[in-house]
Amino acid sequence: MYLFMDDYRPCPPGFKLARDAEECLLLLQEYPISVLSLDYDLGPGQLTGKDVAAAIAGKQLYPSEIYLHSSSLEGRRVMYELLYANKPEGVTVHNGPVPEERMRQIRKESKR
Repeated sequence: MYLFMDDYRPCPPGFKLARDAEECLLLLQEYPISVLSLDYDLGPGQLTGKDVAAAIAGKQLYPSEIYLHSSSLEGRRVMYELLYANKPEGVTVHNGPVPEERMRQIRKESKR
């Protein structure tokens, strides 16, 4: 499964959408996620992408690939540092959004 967490942006084709941190963490715990794309700001009074990153690192819920599509530079930096410092071997953490070429691959793979 490919998972996209964002409270505002539309879900890219091929991804499952999590609108908040709780839903994202539940899906990470219940399903095998191969690619995760995280936003940082999830609305006033809500948990943030940092909370998700901390839970991923603390509970070792790492998917194979993580992308950080947040427009918050500080938020992306914090998530990247948390995730990268604790990642197991074989996990890739990208400090930016999913590139278009990878998006095309995901769309193809999700149709199988």
